[in-house]
Amino acid sequence: MASYSSRVRADIARWLQTGLIDASTADALTRDVEANQRRSLSFGSILAMMAALLFGAALLIFVAANWEAIPRLARVAALFAIILAGYVGGAVLKTRDHAAIGEALWIVAAAAFGGSIALIGQMYHLSGDEASALITWGAGAALAAVALRSNPLTIASVGIADAWLFLKGFDYFGRAEFPHLFVVMALVLFAISFWTRSRAARHLIILSVIFYLVLTATEYEALQVAVPLVVVSALLFAAAVFAAEPVDRIVQLGGRLPLHALIGFLTGLAMIQFELADESSNSGFAIASAVALAGIVAAIVLGGRESRGLRWVAYAGFAFELAIIYVVMLQSMLGTAGFFLAAAVLLGILALVIIRVEKRMRAPNVEGAAA
Repeated sequence: MASYSSRVRADIARWLQTGLIDASTADALTRDVEANQRRSLSFGSILAMMAALLFGAALLIFVAANWEAIPRLARVAALFAIILAGYVGGAVLKTRDHAAIGEALWIVAAAAFGGSIALIGQMYHLSGDEASALITWGAGAALAAVALRSNPLTIASVGIADAWLFLKGFDYFGRAEFPHLFVVMALVLFAISFWTRSRAARHLIILSVIFYLVLTATEYEALQVAVPLVVVSALLFAAAVFAAEPVDRIVQLGGRLPLHALIGFLTGLAMIQFELADESSNSGFAIASAVALAGIVAAIVLGGRESRGLRWVAYAGFAFELAIIYVVMLQSMLGTAGFFLAAAVLLGILALVIIRVEKRMRAPNVEGAAA
């Protein structure tokens, strides 16, 4: 698949050939694309990053395997030497135009910091549990990300926070309280992502918040979580579609906010459907299903043209809706058939209206071009 910059260059060449722009404009546009395009990692850089990560893992395993044979002071010094070498060496390499290897060394240093917490805690019998160790590890990685303004370290911090949420949410640590602290973590890391210019971290944080809400719905009343999630997601989708530029200027998600809003919308409705599936009348379930199908169609109409990912999420949501409607309403085949028939008629009418509207919208442009 061609990259964005390659497609723009092809468009510039086509515009120049058809006479839409002159040679000087084409040259200026080409230079602007080359100046602002994202540089992809070379194969050698990827191998260097993998080698650095494997080297760091080998050092940690070597230290852990010979833990008892190494003097206590030497153990601590070796761990701190790995961390210091990773951060300082990475910074030096980054200033010398070896960004990929430098970022890899920072990841090695962050991993060494996490291993040091476990090994030193075991050596000195420090009080605490695995959950506290993960929080300390994530906080250290986040501080390093801020200090070094590192995109990969920000993503690593979010990953550690997600691991804590997953393990805490599924009672791996034998928790006594629900992990509401993740809300604070998400807000702090979201703010850090703007400083480190980590758009990927923001995407991951939003998906993690949706997962947190799913866990919250399993712990408390599902409808109290699901209904606000549906409403807020619909409002965010509308804002991202009808006020795309100012909204994206704030959240800086590269125009992907409608995609996340659709995921939140479908997730909330799925929770509502699961909650209402056991009702004898299935009327609430049918209403929720109709809202889900209408929302999917609206998302494709309003944002599907601009986002292939949104279209795929919408298609997957549509398939899920068909499956859950069939399973829940299986005991009443006539009711299921009637629901599908009504949905098909409504979607068909909506499709005809949209086609006619699009034709009328294109007609003035064609007439103006002919004139």
